[in-house]
Amino acid sequence: MKISNQDRFSFPVLLIFFGISVCVFILCVCLGSVMVPLGDTLAVIRNAIARAPQPELSAVPIILNVRLPRVLCVFLTGASLAICGAAMQGLLRNSLADGSTLGVSTGASLGAALAIVFGFNVPSLPFAGTMIMAIIFAFLSLMIILTLAYRLDYSLSTNTIILLGVIFSMFVSSILSLVITFASDKVKNIVFWTMGSLSGSSYANAIVLFVVLMICGTVLMSLSRELNAFAIGEEEARHIGVPIRRVKLMVLITVSVLIGVCVSIGGSIGFVGLVTPHMVRLITGPNHKKLMVACLLGGGTFLMLCDLTARMLLRPVELPLGVVTSLIGAVVFVFIYANSREVKR
Repeated sequence: MKISNQDRFSFPVLLIFFGISVCVFILCVCLGSVMVPLGDTLAVIRNAIARAPQPELSAVPIILNVRLPRVLCVFLTGASLAICGAAMQGLLRNSLADGSTLGVSTGASLGAALAIVFGFNVPSLPFAGTMIMAIIFAFLSLMIILTLAYRLDYSLSTNTIILLGVIFSMFVSSILSLVITFASDKVKNIVFWTMGSLSGSSYANAIVLFVVLMICGTVLMSLSRELNAFAIGEEEARHIGVPIRRVKLMVLITVSVLIGVCVSIGGSIGFVGLVTPHMVRLITGPNHKKLMVACLLGGGTFLMLCDLTARMLLRPVELPLGVVTSLIGAVVFVFIYANSREVKR
């Protein structure tokens, strides 16, 4: 398949993406309710990596125990959601699609909320119960949608999947509201969690996110060629030897795992998978082999900036991260939709 002249991505551009991500990462560790000088922040991080004695600074526990694990989780969550969005937009050939289009994110939210309500947990791993329930419900959501799509349309067309995903999301959202209504003693925790927050993140959360992202990200990137072929249409892709149904199932299952893990740790954080691939595509072009690499860095950077805004905007009050991403994403969503209509005209 021929890639357009907008495919200008090169190694120097990747270095620029990486450099911006590192700068934003350090900035997010420095800033907060307590400002930490840049030199002190770099010294603490350097000594932590080298396992050297830390300087006598009051900010050491703030950096090592609070901000560093949080910013790591924010970056990894943003990278995961962005690569899911890029894969879904390529698979469905729709710039308005992202991982939550299938209803997987909403299903994972319901599973995690039920785990909170019924106190389901695993000894010595306090977040494992929520994660297990989120992943199970993400898979169940996927299976329900694919089964219905298969019954209605054997070819599993993208329009059928999107429509069923939207309907399923509305249905599960109503069930989630019902759960919140009857969970009177835990309403505050569930409501804040459903709006998205990574304020209580730990290094264990970061390790889980990193491992899952490495596995699922590798799978999605290995399908870059097939996703490029989808751009010319499913029938044309089938004619050049792309196993349409197998690729769809692999992408959908991998996306459901990634989203399930992200939702179980950070709650429902919307629009990252919609906004990031659209902005990055303007720089890298449509080639998924290059787009997905850039989305990993771009998504992490975007969510780190949103998290910093959530912490700093009304300091010392902290806004839910999902609220900030939704406010930004809603504006971008309208912009993308308006542009897509202009193109059709």
